[in-house]
Amino acid sequence: MKLSRRSALKLISAGTAMAAGGTTVMAREPRTVSPDAMGMLYDTTRCIGCKACVTACYQANDLEPTRDADGLHQAPTDLDGHTKNIIKLYADGTRTSFFKYQCMHCVDPACVGACMLGSLKKDAVTGIVGYTTDYCVGCRYCQLACPFNVAKFEFDSPVPKIVKCEYCRHRQAEGATPTASGGFSRYPKGMGPACAEVCPRGAVIYGKRTELLAEARQRIAQQPGLYFEDRVYGETEGGGTQVLYLSHVPFQRLGLPRLSGDGIPKTAYQIQEGLYRGMVAPVVLYGALAVAIARNRKTGASEEAQR
Repeated sequence: MKLSRRSALKLISAGTAMAAGGTTVMAREPRTVSPDAMGMLYDTTRCIGCKACVTACYQANDLEPTRDADGLHQAPTDLDGHTKNIIKLYADGTRTSFFKYQCMHCVDPACVGACMLGSLKKDAVTGIVGYTTDYCVGCRYCQLACPFNVAKFEFDSPVPKIVKCEYCRHRQAEGATPTASGGFSRYPKGMGPACAEVCPRGAVIYGKRTELLAEARQRIAQQPGLYFEDRVYGETEGGGTQVLYLSHVPFQRLGLPRLSGDGIPKTAYQIQEGLYRGMVAPVVLYGALAVAIARNRKTGASEEAQR
C-alpha cells in the first residue's frame, strides 16, 4: 500500500477540519504506580563492573553485540540498536563508580505519552513498558520524549524497530509468581530479567517496587555515610521510576537527570492540547501511515527471511 501525496494532503485537511471544528481532548490524569509494579534496584557500592549483566542481556534477547572495527571485540559504549543494558564507569580523579544504564520503566512514561499509535504501552499490573512493532511508524518521538535518552532505533536494519529494555518480559511465563528471596521478590530462574539473575554481587535485584524501596531504605539506615545521599533515586523523580538507584557518588554525575516530582508527560500533554487540540490532525495522518508501514514491514520481513 502506497500513500500518495494527494491522499496524505486529504488526510491532513480532514484532520485539521476536525480540530478546527472544536474537537478537543482533555489532558489525562498522571499515572500512578500499581501496587504490583515490578522494578529493579541498582546499588553502585556493590557493582564490580564485571558486565555479566550486559552479556546475559544480549543472550536473553537474542541481540548481536556492537563490535569494534576489527569485529573481534564487543565494544558498545552506550545504548544502541543492539544494546538494551550497559555498564558505564564514572571517574572524577578521586572517586570511581560503575553505573548500570537501561530503560527506567517510568511510572508515567514520556515515551508512551509520545507514541500516538500505541506501539509503546505500559502494563497496568507489572508496569513494564513494552514495545510492539505493529503500529510503529518510525517517527522516533519516543526517543525525543525520554528524559533518560533510552529508546534507540535500528538504523542498520531493513525492518527497523525501537530497542529498549523490557525486563525480559518474554521470559516471564504466564502465571509465574515471584518467590521470596533475601527481603525482596524474584521470579524463578529463567522467568525474570537476565541481568538481575546473573549478577554475582546482587548489585542489581528485581522484585516488587514497594519491596525494593523498603530494601533500599533499610540499606541506607544500616550503613550511614556509605551513600552520597540518603535517598533513593527514582522514588519521585519524573513522577517515579521502577528502576531505583542507590549511589556513593552524586546521581547527576552518573548521568541521571535532575527531575521534579511531576510526570514527564504532564507538561507534554498540556502543550499538545494547546497547540494541536488533542493531536487530532496528526493522529489521522499517522493512522494511515501505520497501515501502510505495517503492511510494508510484513513485506520487508518476508523478503529478509527469504534471503
